[in-house]
Amino acid sequence: MHTKRTVLVAAALVVLAAPAFAQGQERVTHEALWLMPRVGAPAPSPDGRWVVFPVVQPAYDEREQTSDLWVVPADGSAPPRKLTSTRAAEGGIAWSPDSRRIAFVTRREGDDANQIYVLDLSGGEAMRVTTLSTGAAAPVWRPDGGALLFTSLVYPGATDDAANRREMQARRDRKYNVRTFDSFPLRMWDRWLDDRRPHVFVQSLEPGAAAVDLLAGTRLVQHAGYGGRLTDESDVIDATWAPDGQSVVFIATTQRTEAARSPVHEHLFQVSVSGGEPRQLTSDDRSYARPAFSRDGRTLYVAVAEDHNQIYSLDRIAAAPWPWSRTPAVLDPTFDRSAAGFAVAADGQTVYVTAEDLGQEKLYAVPAGGARAQLAVAPASGVYTNLRSASAAPLLVANWGSAVQPAEIVRIDPATRQHRLLTGFTTARAQALAWQPLRHFTFTSSRGKTVHNLVALPHGFDQSRKYPLLVLIHGGPANMWRDQITLRWNYHLLADPGYVVLMTNYTGSTGFGEQFARDIRLDPFAGPATEINEAADEAIRRFSFIDGSRQIAAGASYGGHLINWLQATTTRYTALVGHAGLVNSEVQWGTSDVVYGRELMNGGPPWEQAKTWIEQNPIRHAAKFRTPILLSIGERDYRVPLNNTLENWSALQRMKVPSRLLVWPDENHWIGSGENSRHFYTEVRAWFARWVPPSNDATQ
Repeated sequence: MHTKRTVLVAAALVVLAAPAFAQGQERVTHEALWLMPRVGAPAPSPDGRWVVFPVVQPAYDEREQTSDLWVVPADGSAPPRKLTSTRAAEGGIAWSPDSRRIAFVTRREGDDANQIYVLDLSGGEAMRVTTLSTGAAAPVWRPDGGALLFTSLVYPGATDDAANRREMQARRDRKYNVRTFDSFPLRMWDRWLDDRRPHVFVQSLEPGAAAVDLLAGTRLVQHAGYGGRLTDESDVIDATWAPDGQSVVFIATTQRTEAARSPVHEHLFQVSVSGGEPRQLTSDDRSYARPAFSRDGRTLYVAVAEDHNQIYSLDRIAAAPWPWSRTPAVLDPTFDRSAAGFAVAADGQTVYVTAEDLGQEKLYAVPAGGARAQLAVAPASGVYTNLRSASAAPLLVANWGSAVQPAEIVRIDPATRQHRLLTGFTTARAQALAWQPLRHFTFTSSRGKTVHNLVALPHGFDQSRKYPLLVLIHGGPANMWRDQITLRWNYHLLADPGYVVLMTNYTGSTGFGEQFARDIRLDPFAGPATEINEAADEAIRRFSFIDGSRQIAAGASYGGHLINWLQATTTRYTALVGHAGLVNSEVQWGTSDVVYGRELMNGGPPWEQAKTWIEQNPIRHAAKFRTPILLSIGERDYRVPLNNTLENWSALQRMKVPSRLLVWPDENHWIGSGENSRHFYTEVRAWFARWVPPSNDATQ
């Protein structure tokens, strides 16, 4: 197995750009997609010679899944080789300044929580360097290589690990069990929040040295509104070393408790490694993230969202001189795309940015001193993600993948406007599958907007045949259908039985400019639904192989919201599937993990009854529910909680609408378990086949 994989990877090294598409013969199945290796984010060495990255070997039984670190020469002169062999996931990869060692985060045998390990690439075993009871995350090497910066979630008032251990044990020993809150927020994604908050630590690599909490006892962490950036996975502080290694720059907020009634801004702070109160560097109405210094240490770069009192704002790249003297200035205020990732070139002349555009994620170049962004590399297909640069060499690496090629590691050359594959863990498997690249088209809507669409074709597609149309609606809404593989809603799995799948980037989608994304405000469902229906009309007119008399639709999250709006407003679709969709926006306001943004969307809190709450709320139109629908929801979903689906189910049963309900006790907003995912697709296929049989005879 290992030898065979090495041969495949080595063969991929000669590819200079996106590999030419060669359609295979194997059918696209859930097993074929789910069991493909998953190549994670690259981490280039400072000297530009090596790239380390994680690879997950998935399995339907999570106990059989493995995750290991691999390394590949950045020049593609040899195939990747494995660095670790454990089942535990490994991430947070950081290179030492001398390009000899890596630090990473994992939880190995004997660890009660994630810890940081250091591995010397010249040989030997990885050595654990942290032992905190609260765990460790996001390591960053000090410029001299003698210490690591990291973050950990700390209990209120705890000033050292002994205090954290005592508090942890006291909570385990108490005889009652209750969650107590004095302010918002309560929960996030699929977890209840508690009173722990992220702190910044320094771990010296001297033998016997203990980790030092730089924020313990400060007024900042005692502020009721203190916290990091809440994400679906954790409470995160973006942190990095100042160039002299004597202080740390990090991002935090003091407005966390205001999240139910106003925007929450994250700001830049600086704290000395010798102790003392952190200094707040910014205090404007912007939010900051991902601080990074130029190689010469004279410039601090940061992502900034400039107007947070909107339903959506672009992330732009800004810069400030260092030592600190002024608020960061945006490099190109006219660039109308959001910076998904950025990397500073080693020569300090250019900042490279990846940004969504027309169903792809492309590479742009911005002069470091500030000027117009220019398109640097537009791949023929697919998307660039996880962009990284070497700090001391001219090297850009990223993940690249498309809807017919899982993500691999590539080296990007802006001079030739191409990329080169450094890995090929999935290339042969992907080329063996009988799938086709997505087709793109645009049309002008009745509101005068240019609307972008993608089309996926079924197995054994025959231009002369007629196929039913499956309209697939993306979530977000600040999201975009992309030329990229997804397991949650895989276009090819849905198309395979004999459907043409249409995916519309309706108003509110990203990748089409800031205003296009903002225009969904006060029109959350009616406008986007009209565009989706018009896109279906345009696809039927444009493609003779679509049978316009047979239409079905599906969506999840915001796409599920829109499915329920279609249920309330049209009977053009013979059957519907909705996962994690709201049916009552007023109930969603009070039970979701996100509140204030819903007020911005609808024109105020529900009790003020702005017309959007009344006119664009699916449950108020339940008397019109007619279309057979399959509903699906995870019990651990706190983004669109279970109650919305149950209310929808009650209305459907009351109106005698043919319906089926799937409740997943162990799932959150998405269906992440392999076996559950496989069964979900089985249910979806069966539901659609019941009402609109697919056109491929082999699936009948």
